[in-house]
Amino acid sequence: MRVVDHRVYDVAILSDLRYPGGNAASIVAEVRAHVAAGLTTVLIHVPAPELRHARPFESRIVACLRDGLADLADDDAPIAAKVLLIRRPRIFAEEPATVPKVEAGHVIVALDQAPGDDVRARIERLYGPAVVWAPISGQVREDMLGVAPGLALPETDWHEIIELADWQVEPRPHSTVPVLGRHGGADLPEEPGVQVRLLVESGAESPREFLGTLDFFVHFPDPERAEASGRTILEAMAAGVPVIASPRFRSVFAEAAAYTHPGGVRDLALRLHKDRPAYEALAARARSFVTEQFGSASHIARLASLGVLTRGVVPAPRAELIPSARPARRILFVGDDIARFRAIARRLPAELEPIVVAGSAGLPAAHAAGLLTEYLPAAAELGVAENRWAGFVRDRLRHLIELYDPRAVLVGGVPHDGIAAAIEQNAGPRWLWLRPAMWRRGTGGQWAARGALFAGILEPGEFAAGGDEGWTTTARAGVSTVGPITELPLKPRRRSGGNALLCRGVVASLPGFTVAEARPGELGGITVAVSRADYTNFHELLGAAVPTVFVPDPDGADDELARARFAAAAGVAICATDDDAAAAALEHLADPATREALSRRCAELSFGNGAADAAAWLAGHCREQSETGAGSVR
Repeated sequence: MRVVDHRVYDVAILSDLRYPGGNAASIVAEVRAHVAAGLTTVLIHVPAPELRHARPFESRIVACLRDGLADLADDDAPIAAKVLLIRRPRIFAEEPATVPKVEAGHVIVALDQAPGDDVRARIERLYGPAVVWAPISGQVREDMLGVAPGLALPETDWHEIIELADWQVEPRPHSTVPVLGRHGGADLPEEPGVQVRLLVESGAESPREFLGTLDFFVHFPDPERAEASGRTILEAMAAGVPVIASPRFRSVFAEAAAYTHPGGVRDLALRLHKDRPAYEALAARARSFVTEQFGSASHIARLASLGVLTRGVVPAPRAELIPSARPARRILFVGDDIARFRAIARRLPAELEPIVVAGSAGLPAAHAAGLLTEYLPAAAELGVAENRWAGFVRDRLRHLIELYDPRAVLVGGVPHDGIAAAIEQNAGPRWLWLRPAMWRRGTGGQWAARGALFAGILEPGEFAAGGDEGWTTTARAGVSTVGPITELPLKPRRRSGGNALLCRGVVASLPGFTVAEARPGELGGITVAVSRADYTNFHELLGAAVPTVFVPDPDGADDELARARFAAAAGVAICATDDDAAAAALEHLADPATREALSRRCAELSFGNGAADAAAWLAGHCREQSETGAGSVR
């Protein structure tokens, strides 16, 4: 093991490095996230008073130090770090024999339970009164506010992180009898129709190997024992194993798990095991949830908010740390439907690599999302007639197909002549159509016959489907449908503060409100919005329950007026067809009671996010293409 030098580290993690289980897993996950981002880490060992007998460092901690992923602090050497993170603050229940000398710009205490007054006082005496007390979950936050209601807490939790690649297991073949597994907690006796397995803490079987043998992971911890984060649930979700858990975890995992009481586990497991689409959708939602909410990117982002920025050159991870993967199978996403492309792409299985092919208007957004991009200029950008541009599109797509050898090509928007010509000349990949709905009445019907060119058609859902009068409503034979596809996270972050007005495609102001910007995951901080009623904005704002005035564009590509009117009739938003009406509606929404009524109505009529189902549909087509062989099915 290396002992530290005296440089300034990006992150110092202070804990008892002998603790087994979740503490070691959390430290190792963060260290590895730092390595991938080019950040440096030093580990500081402080013996916990309750671990009085001799015990070595936890094996995963030893491996991190042995492989050079982090340095180990010398007992006497001072440490300088941008951020000091203290884990398991109960190690300060007594005065430590040796007080680590750490100079840090920020001191974060990750709370897995509410600390006693003595612990808080000791840590603040040692590391200053500016210590940030950061709960790791909503449950700990509630406990903290119960024992110390005046304590200032950060807006967001210092939640666990986990890497899907570390937990990926081979999909289990569908079995006749579902296998349920647990680590402990409520008794799950063998019952007819199910098999129960228990992970024994003997080291004979790793948690990852154990999860690979299960159809369901069941988690009902002892109600008398507080459990802060449910890390074992995260591990199961990352492994693609559907979780059945106590309802107490609903506030943490939302729609990513199934919930019941211990006596209802068997019936719920049998029902999901029989309904394979529902089973696979639950597994897909769980993996998406873990990626969005608990992936390493969220940890790197919170460090960035503290001024710890990633290096320009990121070192390659050690080969032994990440399971070997097969060469990526690629999918081309063609068109300017970037918001839906991003939502689907981020939920694809790890072995599928998306590549967005779009015009200049869409490329920046796709590139900012970390997607590989290729430029497909529009006719106007090339200065050519439409008939010549069709030939250019055909040749450009042929080149990209030869370059990337994709399993599938997903076309967003309309299948114009250039797309039709490309399909005709390139039979290798499976061609699929992400077909928009909500066409204005009397428009777009000319594209109906082009559906026969595709091996599959996917139509994203519409909250306002009841007001849809477009041509697709009578042309759904053989078309797959999913819920509205958005980039909304499963569990949006809610925060309070000043009055924030979001304007999307509309210029507006409201006295007492500050105009703000917000990405999908930040909509919980928006007080009121005024927006066009295009597909993305309409479903994001309603899905996030933001009180909104929709101002439809009568010349929009789809029927914005029908959407806005439907939302108004359903009581979830206000429709305004001109500037004066929009201004009057915004003034109406200055009333908190009016906003609360709209938000409450949105929650009552909430819809799910179809992005995970769309990704599963797309992955299924890629699997079929691999099985049938290129060129056998177009």
